[in-house]
Amino acid sequence: MIPVEGHKGLFRDENSNAILNCNDYEYNHYLKEKENRLNEKQEINSLKEEVKELKSILLKFINDNTQT
Repeated sequence: MIPVEGHKGLFRDENSNAILNCNDYEYNHYLKEKENRLNEKQEINSLKEEVKELKSILLKFINDNTQT
């Protein structure tokens, strides 16, 4: 592999000509950020479901009280 000039941790593969990041710290940081985004997405979806449930309960309550 050939080091990319001016970029520590980046190398060019001689066979495929692809640029590879061989910096373990940056890779681990990427994985943690990816996991954080996934957790945030799951939390948002959970909150959406809770809001739907609350909305349903409120609508039922309103309908029950307007019919009496």
